[in-house]
Amino acid sequence: MIQSLTHKVRTRSANRRLGGLLAFVAGAANAGGFLAIQRYTSHMTGIVSELADNLVLGNIYLSAAGLAALLAFTAGAATTAVLVNWARRR
Repeated sequence: MIQSLTHKVRTRSANRRLGGLLAFVAGAANAGGFLAIQRYTSHMTGIVSELADNLVLGNIYLSAAGLAALLAFTAGAATTAVLVNWARRR
């Protein structure tokens, strides 16, 4: 099963299983980090969890900071994808 998830060419089903597995690991890292140090520790899921917590608590400034972090992370990932694909073509 692991080989089907890490193979260079994957099926749609394998991609879904891999995505679910990665989401599970990120959620587990967040939960463990929150229980250990009262902070979310994972990147995207941690940022979104912290953003939701701050919205519920009414911390608008911290919610805006979380949204800025989320946008910066997404923009960085997108920029990296564009640069890597550009470099592969050259």
